[in-house]
Amino acid sequence: MTTITNTTAPFGAISIHRGVSLFAKLVDQYREWNARRQTRAILSTLSADQLEDIGLTKAELHDTFLIRG
Repeated sequence: MTTITNTTAPFGAISIHRGVSLFAKLVDQYREWNARRQTRAILSTLSADQLEDIGLTKAELHDTFLIRG
C-alpha cells in the first residue's frame, strides 16, 4: 500500500493568507498612525513650561512630531 502525502496548500489558501496578512499590516499601521496623531495633539496643547517638565521644547516638537504652529 502506498501513502501519498500532500505537501501543498489548498487552492487559494496562499492568496487568502496574503490578503489576511495585508489587512493585519494595514490595521497595525493605522493603530501606529493614530497613536502618533493622538500624541501630537496632546503635546501641541502643552505650554512651554509643561514641555520643559518632560524634557521637550517647542522646537523639538516641530522637528520630531511635525507639529505646526
